[in-house]
Amino acid sequence: MTLGPRVVVIGNSGSGKSTLARQLESRVGGERTDLDHIHWLDGVGVKRDEGQAKELVAALAVKSNWIIEGVYGWLVEAALPRATALIWLDMSPEVCRDSLALRGPWRGATAEEHADFLAWAEAYWQRKTSSSFAGHLALFDDFGGVKRRLTSRATVAQFVATMAASPIE
Repeated sequence: MTLGPRVVVIGNSGSGKSTLARQLESRVGGERTDLDHIHWLDGVGVKRDEGQAKELVAALAVKSNWIIEGVYGWLVEAALPRATALIWLDMSPEVCRDSLALRGPWRGATAEEHADFLAWAEAYWQRKTSSSFAGHLALFDDFGGVKRRLTSRATVAQFVATMAASPIE
């Protein structure tokens, strides 16, 4: 499978987006961007203006090679018109919860901020925003390029192994 030069990776917090993006980086080349770095101004507490954040993503998307990964569907939408592939890490609540527990507090978050973050991640399947299961499903269904929906760590490992074994086109 050829992903092409511009790949978006979506999924809940703890699904493995950053890990997969790092693994694919040498295949795609270009810049790897975690949307957390665009959404948040100071790590976890202050959000960037949404219009400005979308402009930053759109500016990244005009480049020839990149990987953009994140949970924020509203930011992903700014990159999808130029994306050649979309990968959705649709992991179970247990996988995401276990991964977040192993990772611990995020970017210097206080205990209260971390608890709020965990509750937000847990609500992924109930929310109806672009940064939820329903939102990611809509992005995935509407995307016209190459797309893969990976639902377990084993399928991600198999996908990465297949990509590593196939020639770069």
